[in-house]
Amino acid sequence: MPSDRSTRVLNALCSAVANHERLRLLGHCEPVELTDGVVLCERGKDYAHAYFPLTCSISVVTELHGHAPLEMGLIGNEGMLGASLAQGNERAPMRAVVRGSGSALRISAAQCRELLGSSPSLGRVMQHYLYVLMLQLSHACACIRFHEIEPRLARWLLMTHDRAHADRFHLTHQSLADLLGVRRSGITVAAGNLQGRGLIRYRRGEIVVTDRSGLEAASCRCYEVLLDDYAKGMAMPSASVRAAILASQTEPARGSSSPQRA
Repeated sequence: MPSDRSTRVLNALCSAVANHERLRLLGHCEPVELTDGVVLCERGKDYAHAYFPLTCSISVVTELHGHAPLEMGLIGNEGMLGASLAQGNERAPMRAVVRGSGSALRISAAQCRELLGSSPSLGRVMQHYLYVLMLQLSHACACIRFHEIEPRLARWLLMTHDRAHADRFHLTHQSLADLLGVRRSGITVAAGNLQGRGLIRYRRGEIVVTDRSGLEAASCRCYEVLLDDYAKGMAMPSASVRAAILASQTEPARGSSSPQRA
């Protein structure tokens, strides 16, 4: 069962939909608990469901033959998996893997497409979000190409911290190396430097953020750029973006009363 907190965290995209359309959308969603490592869709395969994360996070990765998957984006309760359904594209453009266990709202791809045909507000929100995704993907490519491991790791830890709704989360050096497309030894050095500066604690795969402001200073500027891109793309004031990502409210998720396992 999800914690009481998990039932209070709302998805920012759902919250941005006009009230009567939001009620219809939530009425077709079911709460599910997603477990770290579960694959939600494969590149080139049809979506079975769309997901609106609440307390979980979803990594979208691209793959090249002979190489480990490389993360291109991280989705939390500021976004969704399956936004391309709004363009009539039923096939997933990238593989999606649960990166942080937690709760989400799930809707079948067929029901999502049906709602998009009759919900103008939902369609507008998803079109805005698709533009945000395009900005984030292009920026991620530049960050991977030009920035050093340590500031990239700091950025990734900040993004995970935002979406974990907690100061601690579990990630091994090897999984971090695979996500960032670098050698494990590089992550060991970078994480050791961040820990030596008192920004994080790391032991046996458990990471604890101990100095959030220091971690922001250690990150490449891409973290703030990504927040700004989200604000502009979703037509939100910049000051409210982090509040949207970290939002915790008391409205319960509509749908079946008992969460299902994905």
